[in-house]
Amino acid sequence: MRLDDLFILVEPTHKKEHYLSSDNQTGTMYGVIVPSQGQDATLYIGTAVGGKQDYFPTISSRKLPRDPESSAMLDYELHTDFVSSLIKIPSDTLALVPHFDIYYIYGFSSGSFVYFMTVQPETPENGMPAGRTVFTERRDRLTSVTSYIYNGHSVIFLGTRSGRLKKIRHATCAECLSSGDPHCGWCVLYNMCSRRDRCLRADESFRFATDIDCCVKVIAHPDSIAVSAHSVPLLLEVNNVPDLSAGITCSFGQQAQAEGHVNGNRVMCLSPAGKEVPRIPEGQDWASVELRLNSNETGQTVASTEVKFYNCSTHKMCLSCVNSTFRCHWCKYRNLCTHDPSSCSFQEGRVNASEDCPQLLNSGEILIPAGEVRPITLRARNLPQPQSGQRGYECVVNVQGVSHRVTALRFNSTSVQCQNSSYMYEGVKISDLAVDLSILEGNVDVAGVSCTPQEDGYIIAEQIVCKMAAAPDGSAPGPVKLCVGECRPELSTQSSQLYSFVTPTMLALTPSRGPASGGTKVTIVGENLSAGSTVNVYFGNQTCELYRRSMSEIVCFSAPSVTGAGVVQVCKVLNTTTISCFAPSLKAEYSMDQDTMKHVDEFGFIFNNVQALLTYNNTGFVYYPNPYLEPLSLSGVLEQKPGAPIILKGRNLVPSASGGARLNYTVLIGDRPCSLTVSDTQLLCEPPNLTGQHKVLVQVGGLHISPGEVHIRSDSLLTLPAIFSIAAGGGLLLIIVIIVLLAYRRKSHENDLTLKRLQMQMDNLESRVALECKEAFAELQTDINELTSDLDRAGIPFLDYRTYAMRVLFPGIDDHPVLRELEVPGCGQASVEKALKQFAQLVNNKLFLLTFIRTLELQRSFSMRDRGYMASLIMTALQGRLEYATDILKHLLSDLIERNLESKNHPKLLLRRTESVAEKMLTNWFAFLLHKFLKECAGEPLFMLFCAIKQQMEKGPIDSITGEARYSLSEDKLIRQQIEYKTLTLSCVNPDNENSPEIPVKVLNCDTITQVKEKILDTVYKNTPCSQRPRATFMDLEWRQGRTARVVLQDEDITTKIEGDWKRLNTLMHYQVSDRCVVALVPKQMSSFIIPSSASFPRSISRYGVDVPFRSTPTSPDSPHSRVPMLTPDMESGVKVWHLVKNHDHGDQKEGERGSKMVSEIYLTRLLATKGTLQKFVDDLFETLFSTVCRGTALPLAIKYMFDFLDDQADRHGIHDMDVRHTWKSNCLPLRFWVNVIKNPQFVFDIHKSSITDACLSVVAQTFMDSCSTSEHRLGKDSPSTKLLYAKDIPHYKSWVERYYADISRLPAISDQDMNAYLAEQARLHSSEFNVLSALHEIYAYVSKYSQEITEALEQDEQAQRQKLAYKVEQIILAMSAES
Repeated sequence: MRLDDLFILVEPTHKKEHYLSSDNQTGTMYGVIVPSQGQDATLYIGTAVGGKQDYFPTISSRKLPRDPESSAMLDYELHTDFVSSLIKIPSDTLALVPHFDIYYIYGFSSGSFVYFMTVQPETPENGMPAGRTVFTERRDRLTSVTSYIYNGHSVIFLGTRSGRLKKIRHATCAECLSSGDPHCGWCVLYNMCSRRDRCLRADESFRFATDIDCCVKVIAHPDSIAVSAHSVPLLLEVNNVPDLSAGITCSFGQQAQAEGHVNGNRVMCLSPAGKEVPRIPEGQDWASVELRLNSNETGQTVASTEVKFYNCSTHKMCLSCVNSTFRCHWCKYRNLCTHDPSSCSFQEGRVNASEDCPQLLNSGEILIPAGEVRPITLRARNLPQPQSGQRGYECVVNVQGVSHRVTALRFNSTSVQCQNSSYMYEGVKISDLAVDLSILEGNVDVAGVSCTPQEDGYIIAEQIVCKMAAAPDGSAPGPVKLCVGECRPELSTQSSQLYSFVTPTMLALTPSRGPASGGTKVTIVGENLSAGSTVNVYFGNQTCELYRRSMSEIVCFSAPSVTGAGVVQVCKVLNTTTISCFAPSLKAEYSMDQDTMKHVDEFGFIFNNVQALLTYNNTGFVYYPNPYLEPLSLSGVLEQKPGAPIILKGRNLVPSASGGARLNYTVLIGDRPCSLTVSDTQLLCEPPNLTGQHKVLVQVGGLHISPGEVHIRSDSLLTLPAIFSIAAGGGLLLIIVIIVLLAYRRKSHENDLTLKRLQMQMDNLESRVALECKEAFAELQTDINELTSDLDRAGIPFLDYRTYAMRVLFPGIDDHPVLRELEVPGCGQASVEKALKQFAQLVNNKLFLLTFIRTLELQRSFSMRDRGYMASLIMTALQGRLEYATDILKHLLSDLIERNLESKNHPKLLLRRTESVAEKMLTNWFAFLLHKFLKECAGEPLFMLFCAIKQQMEKGPIDSITGEARYSLSEDKLIRQQIEYKTLTLSCVNPDNENSPEIPVKVLNCDTITQVKEKILDTVYKNTPCSQRPRATFMDLEWRQGRTARVVLQDEDITTKIEGDWKRLNTLMHYQVSDRCVVALVPKQMSSFIIPSSASFPRSISRYGVDVPFRSTPTSPDSPHSRVPMLTPDMESGVKVWHLVKNHDHGDQKEGERGSKMVSEIYLTRLLATKGTLQKFVDDLFETLFSTVCRGTALPLAIKYMFDFLDDQADRHGIHDMDVRHTWKSNCLPLRFWVNVIKNPQFVFDIHKSSITDACLSVVAQTFMDSCSTSEHRLGKDSPSTKLLYAKDIPHYKSWVERYYADISRLPAISDQDMNAYLAEQARLHSSEFNVLSALHEIYAYVSKYSQEITEALEQDEQAQRQKLAYKVEQIILAMSAES
């Protein structure tokens, strides 16, 4: 209907509203006549208004009376002062878009509505009449539309002004099926959008898709691969595909195709080899490659997915490494980022979390005067110790573009200091000062478009961030131009790079619909989608949360609809008190690449508008990563023997949760379940009795995973003909042999299963107590940090050299003769000293000393104790001549090696036991020469381990009689009864000044009084060596209330409970001592017992004031302060004392008490919890002892020298077995010296070692020994708990030992000259520690005892005869005998 036609209808009247438009172009208006039966019709007219919007409405409804002469013809259906049936273009729209106009090209009525299709310019939101955009065109305007109905769909064809018919081609299934074209579907194997009749065999299943949900979907496991991992098998789960039996080829990017292994809907592809791995762009750590699956039947691409190749080594800093989206690990000792954690130097050298990264902390503003020599101290975190072959730390200070390298000293893991240095700095001239942002305003344009500088992001003289204005159509690429102040040439610059303008376009949306609860992963396909600095995606007025974007697609997660309720799952009501719900799925922030758990801020339940249940805040609800299982094999089919366990490897199989949270796994072999044992990295499945090929399906929660199929071969060992042949041969004996072999095989198989099950049970127990260990370790670390701060002030209580040496050489002997001057009874002092000096000359004769030692060792009466004692005496006598002592030691060791090989003993037994003087001398030799290393390096982690064990043990009950404890590493010293206890904090009066603040002391209410006194002494005198503290037995514990009320608490008094022949020691619980009570330690003679009537002690104690007779002490006979309660007389000898548990050795223990022992798994869990808490301290000690560099201290020369000596001896005797050499070194140093020190830290420190601490240190020492062994560490059901505890750690420790020995062997050899100089210096430092004459006097006692044997041995040696050594010995014996 055109304007001219309407003019004819109303020619007689010529009203102004009869003019419908001021635009007379055709194709700019469209009318729809809606008739009404028996009534006038209505004309709905949409028209262009030619810019005169105030006069002409763009849409209106007009009257069409049946009488063509009616004056109401074309009047508005409704027109009053307030309401009219017309729409005009708003004036604010015209203000935004000049020359705005709408062209109406089509219209129709449907139901009670009239619809118009328009062509109009794009306008801002809400700037045009409400409608839906169906097509956008920039060059050829639409002018015509036609439509028809096809298969229930309205099909519309669009025509343009130039006579073209618009048709859209679709390249992907999603584009094809989301277009809404009812003629088209997706021909899967031909990879094209077509009609059904043009797709071959379209009626077969999954060959022709008509619904977007039926598009082929591919999931890759894994979906990311390290660039250094070549030919990695990828398992692709392909859904919605037809039969692929014709074969599939895989191609990565532009590379050649490779055949894939097809198994049902799973395809196995190999990732590219090394030279074909894609190059990763500079500046990022990954590159995406399209993996295409091509059908062998059609040669076309069936499906594709994205695989990421990542390179961890591009990260040069720890924080960027561990925060990568991929599984990268930081090796802190090698300063590199890797995907392979095994390449790190030590297990402790591997960093997986940002909080463990070595890093410098903000130390505040550090001001350094220019030109002055100053150190710079920096705060840090997790600074590692330099390892063997590594240089120390170095500070690089940049001053005005000049780098200064300064040696740095690492104090500990939290502090480093740049050593003294000076730095020069030249001030900045006024003309060089930085430019203020205001000078740049209006002086920045990008490709000819003005760009306004922003305060946010502006870095003076370095960086400008600006916001661009709108670019006009057709803007060409151009550079960024910048002026400072005036735009003169000398103040202007421009970039070498060009900035281009693009227009993002959207082509398709997949999927096109999703649940109202949101969370749908939506992919938007288009062009130039990565343009611009930010992107916002909206569905209506709801934000779609961005996940990632590229040039061709944007992926986002839809938000809940306005009426939605977040992520929702329908729950199943089980009964009136219980409902069962599947956990809702996670939203966009969760990535499948991550192995981290996600905490849920809130969740709730929708119960018929019950508001209180809609939100639960601060819950402990945690999401864990989905379990992942590796494919069973490359082909997808695992070959198995009947009865053999099926091991399914993977990760995240056990959530790292507290309380031993478990996942309920079901593994089906075919349709039959199998018996399972679950650990964090594998499922051990004992299959049912099946043969043939069966699919393996793992079900856990709502997750169903099939890692492949298993083919179980039949196990018919003896065929029927074979049996008849054997029977015919009458081989009864052969049958018996076969039966024995089968039984052995079955037993071996059962043992293997038992071993695997035991290892997995240990894994489960460790994971179950992991959180408890972390919490306990955090608490223990706080205590240790307080201890460390005290040590920084007071230092570690090392023993002096003499005391240390005596405890190693003569353990248990406090007052040895070598510590004092020689005393000879009578008047023969001078004669004896003269004879001993002559004997000293003999001892310094190598031939005599070697003959003397060899002769003694041949005597049966010369016991093992005598051998050790003699070795210590010789080392004491030769303290001033260590070069000579070392030479003697080497000769004795050479003799020992030869005797060991001649006796056909296994070479590994060498130095294993102290059966010779040489072995004990070797221990003493290391003790002398490693003292400095102990003080400077190894002593700190050993002392920290001792303190950590003591602190952890004392956090729980310890039985003062049996030494058993709740927290223990030793099963023998573990309390197996449930002991109820509570931690109390007592306020202890300061013994040095009673008016100073009281000292808080943590104790347990089940502690005996002596235990409480010891804990108080540990707290009050924490910075005082143990030998300088008062002893608990010499002190009394007073419970005070006010200034006068005092009660002395004792382990035994008249209130002690006695049941039968058992007497229980008193505890704080017995006395009813409560939290925050005031106590005091006083010397025994000053203790008091006063209870005034106003005191409020418990009745059991306050009754003393009435019933108990008092006695006076000699200190003050008349003073009431000197009264103490009179104790009952000692019980008869048959009374047995107990504290927490009664000694199980007594035969009268009740059966019920025996039955209260905990089952093994419970107390093994306790052992594991203690082990996990102390793990870091054990690791620190082992890492220090197995490192060739410690805090800048080089490896002690003695270790390198002795290890080289053993290697030389092995070469000399033709021993090339590396295990034997390894064992000799382990027996030489770790087992002979370090194990002794670990078990007996009181040899090194001024401390008191309790029985429970001793038991725990013995477990650590045993683990240390196992780590040095080369034998395989096999577990069995009868293995001791110490082996089970550290079963997982010992292989790591063994790798440390091997690396340590290898590092030592690579160090340059030490010459005899250098070693002798070192020994001479050590001898000079400690030459006066022992009395040589007293040591010689002790040695002479053995000369006197075995004089005849020694003389005979010397007379039989030709060289000794020439030196008349036998005669000299006889002369010394005569001189000493005369004096005696």
